[in-house]
Amino acid sequence: MAKRESSGVLEVIAWLVGVLVSVAVGSGMIKGTLTVPGIPTIITAIAGWIVVIGAIVGVIMAIFNR
Repeated sequence: MAKRESSGVLEVIAWLVGVLVSVAVGSGMIKGTLTVPGIPTIITAIAGWIVVIGAIVGVIMAIFNR
C-alpha cells in the first residue's frame, strides 16, 4: 500500500515540475531570452504565449478533474 501512495506523490511532483518548466520556457520565449534559430522573434513570442496558456489550462483542467 505504501508503494502506491509514494507513486502518487511522485506523479504529482513530476506533473508540477512539468508545469513549472512549461511556464519557464514559455516565459523565456515571450521575453526573447529563448529563441529558435531561423524563426522570427514574434513567432517565438506567440508560441511562448501558447505554451503558457496551455500550461494554465492544463492546471485548471487537472483541478476540475479531481
